[in-house]
Amino acid sequence: MQSFNSYNFMLLNLESRIREILEQEQPSINRPDVLKELLGLIDLTTLSGNDTTEKVISLCKSAISFKDNQLSIPNVAAVCVYPVFAQTVNNELKGTDVQTACVAGAFPSGQSPLFVRLQEVKYAIEMGADEIDMVISRGKLIEGDEDFVWDEVSQIKEACGDVHLKVILETGELKTVDLIRKACEISILGGGDFLKTSTGKIQPAATPEAFLIMLDTIKEFYKKTGKMIGIKAAGGISEPEDAILYYLLVKGVLGKKWLSPKYFRIGASRLADKLMGEIGEE
Repeated sequence: MQSFNSYNFMLLNLESRIREILEQEQPSINRPDVLKELLGLIDLTTLSGNDTTEKVISLCKSAISFKDNQLSIPNVAAVCVYPVFAQTVNNELKGTDVQTACVAGAFPSGQSPLFVRLQEVKYAIEMGADEIDMVISRGKLIEGDEDFVWDEVSQIKEACGDVHLKVILETGELKTVDLIRKACEISILGGGDFLKTSTGKIQPAATPEAFLIMLDTIKEFYKKTGKMIGIKAAGGISEPEDAILYYLLVKGVLGKKWLSPKYFRIGASRLADKLMGEIGEE
């Protein structure tokens, strides 16, 4: 599969570029406003083997408890769960502005036959999922089978229809710049609406360096086609400072129009309460 543009690996200095972007963008933000904005970008997530209906309902109640119009505090963007809880989440969030998101397609490994993965995606949507977070087959990409990865993304996107598809790259397993870049390109060309860093199930999870490669790819695609692709950081983002870092990278590379739930998300389980704690101190 051909790249849609050229990425000059020889000129990359990711850590230096990250520092430059943060130094440029940090002085221009109003921290209290950004904290509120970040709250509205969160996919409030529980993806544990011991998840229960009671736990998921409690998470949904938390998700819709933040909004305060007088203080300009939004609710989170979505609640993200396994497909077996999709109907529960959809029922609990009915009538709100919070979306039902599901990991589907043999999350987190992706190591199931494609027809099985497609059935899980279809099931999640039938149960009420507004958004699907899939994982690519990292092993296939590592061994050079790019067509397999394109095919799985395109077929899952076809199954999604108008339901937004976030494609999880699991960058910590891809490791190299060229593989992360290739995963971005395949996922976009296969029809993904979002690129997502990681499952949160391995280390390293989200990293600013991998995130920057993803941002660069989205920017190049936008310059060539005019189409905006979303981006989601997930895995180990639990502190406001971490969330602000990713916010500033999006702002510095892609610009302000990406700073909305339609194009930028943060997957987290503990971040929302910490943001609210700091907002309450302002």
